[in-house]
Amino acid sequence: MDAYDEEDGMSERWTIGEFSRITHLSIRTLRRYHEQDLLVPAQVDPVTGYRYYTPGQVRPALTIKRLRELDLPLADLRSFLEAESGRTGEVGEAGSSAAQQIVATHLRRLEDRLGRTQRAVQALRELLDPEAQRAVSLEVLPPQHVLAVSLDVPPGADLGWYDAAMNDLDAAAGSRPVVPPGGRYEHALFTDGQGRATVYLPAEAPLSPSAPATVKPLQLPQRAAAVATHYGPHDDLDLTYAAIGSYVAHNALRSSNLVEEIYLVGPRDTDQPDRWRTLVAWLIDSDADRSS
Repeated sequence: MDAYDEEDGMSERWTIGEFSRITHLSIRTLRRYHEQDLLVPAQVDPVTGYRYYTPGQVRPALTIKRLRELDLPLADLRSFLEAESGRTGEVGEAGSSAAQQIVATHLRRLEDRLGRTQRAVQALRELLDPEAQRAVSLEVLPPQHVLAVSLDVPPGADLGWYDAAMNDLDAAAGSRPVVPPGGRYEHALFTDGQGRATVYLPAEAPLSPSAPATVKPLQLPQRAAAVATHYGPHDDLDLTYAAIGSYVAHNALRSSNLVEEIYLVGPRDTDQPDRWRTLVAWLIDSDADRSS
């Protein structure tokens, strides 16, 4: 460790080797941080090119290491460092808040990714377990009066169409008691990525004249269906569909062109996906259902 003139802003300086031993960051990594403008040495000798670091750079170096281990993109990392140092023009609490927001946003992304990974692992374990089976039963759904929005979902569409339909249904329902919404979907919506969809909200009262034009009253008939309740997020909804479809095929039932989902507990009810419950009803072509 070398003494250094305090007029230059450093009372002590460390060579890159010393700094590497202190931080447990390899010399190669420190050089890369310098090249990427993430951690610039406090001084670079213009003759020898030797890099020197100060004690005040230990914490930033280790912070950068952790953020890179958490796969924070370089652009976000630079924004974080700029906010921390005040180079963005924000100083004090404002700069610190901006920096923390960058990290908080990334941590939420990591938590979402971790949740998806955990659910994928659970689904894989179920698939690898020959004894694991999801309960499916044959039921008759009663007739029901609903407010509905029907549309043709185009190829490549995201779920914005569902959100728009629910917004219109909520506007039409007004202050009526909250009841589980549902949807009727052509199988082509899943097999071809496009098809007819009807999103609905049960309602007995007449449709208000002020309701959005997209909302129409609809009488759902009595219908037979192979039914299963899906528990939790929709990441592994395909496993429930597979169980129902296998049941339909195994029992030589004649499948209708529609599947119905009823969102018994969903995002409208709780922000905890593990508590979601979705009733999936694979409609069966029968004398009672042929008029639907």
